[in-house]
Amino acid sequence: MTHTRHTTVGIIGGGPAGLLLARLLHRSGVDCVVLESRDRSYAEQRQRAGMLEQGTVDVLRACGAGERMDREGLVHDGIELRYDRRAHRLDFPALTGGRRVTVYAQTEVVRDLIALQLDDGAPLLFGAQALEVTGADTGRPRIRYRHQGREQTLTCDYVVGCDGFHGVARQAIPEHARRTYERSYPYSWLGVLAAVPPSSDELIYAHSERGFALFSMRTPTVSRLYLQVPNGTDPAHWPDDRIWDELEARAAIDAPWKLERGPLTAKAVLPMRSSVTEPMRYGRVLLAGDAAHIVPPTGAKGLNLAVADVTVLARALAQRHHTGSTELLDAYSDTCLRRVWRAEHFSSFMTTTLHTGPDQSPFDTRLQLSQLDRIATSPHAAAELAENYTGLPLETGLPLETGLPLETGLPRE
Repeated sequence: MTHTRHTTVGIIGGGPAGLLLARLLHRSGVDCVVLESRDRSYAEQRQRAGMLEQGTVDVLRACGAGERMDREGLVHDGIELRYDRRAHRLDFPALTGGRRVTVYAQTEVVRDLIALQLDDGAPLLFGAQALEVTGADTGRPRIRYRHQGREQTLTCDYVVGCDGFHGVARQAIPEHARRTYERSYPYSWLGVLAAVPPSSDELIYAHSERGFALFSMRTPTVSRLYLQVPNGTDPAHWPDDRIWDELEARAAIDAPWKLERGPLTAKAVLPMRSSVTEPMRYGRVLLAGDAAHIVPPTGAKGLNLAVADVTVLARALAQRHHTGSTELLDAYSDTCLRRVWRAEHFSSFMTTTLHTGPDQSPFDTRLQLSQLDRIATSPHAAAELAENYTGLPLETGLPLETGLPLETGLPRE
């Protein structure tokens, strides 16, 4: 026997997008249910991005999820570009009017949001595998899912898919009604975690004829490091010493600098690709985060785009709940896609400017160096990069005079 329940918003996916949306809706008085296919332990250990834009930090604080982030997160005022054996630092606050970024791992964001959700939020069901979404073009879409060995049905006023590119929510939009734009890059990243303090206080993006390298961190004692490698690379072919030697070679500059070496605790190869599905809404089904778009990690946009999506969406659903107006819901896809394509462009720019293609000519390399030199010498070019990196202002499309309750916990522009 199939058990059926109803909620205003059914959220598929208990990653940062789904959890943050649930938190924002709960604070707005909109009931919802979150279905996460994995168990809590898995959800809290998924290794993903760790760079939070200023707007993402603001939203997490506003919804009550910023306490540990403010205590343990690492606030950064810039990044360093390395190219042609030179180093150039970009000062974000000076270039953007005070905006910064914060290093705080996605795993920690998820842990914070899960704790809040289980403490005083809407239902969050782990091990609840969404099987199918039907009725997207009706007034009451349905999520068929399996939980605790039983097949169940959740009827909703709206379904939000935060379940990734291969999730069932995206498939609920008929093929004739959606279009996906994609690009695959001819290289991947070999990402490693190292039990060693970072070699720099801020991130280093290194362009080299040997390939790209990124020096990041998770905490003051854990480094996160990346090397450009060919697609299909087996991490087993990269012993620890080879990784450290290559990182040092790609970041070499004509100035004193020391690479801190230590034991590597994890290795994985990450493919580089871009994808955007349009529209992000079909009937009563809405997509957010990776279900709608994927960016290469060079621009640090994936998690931040997901936060922007659900912030816009939470405002729209709150407006629908409190006023009956669907104005913001009707504009949701267009509002988000403007930001998505800007982030896709920035991520593509960072990727193609800093990486060395397998068939790259010396002419192509000189063009890259010219672009990097322009960023280092032009305040306008530097400000353009800094503004995109720290995050463009959130577009909610919500006038301040709409009268939505302040207790929604959403930041006002």
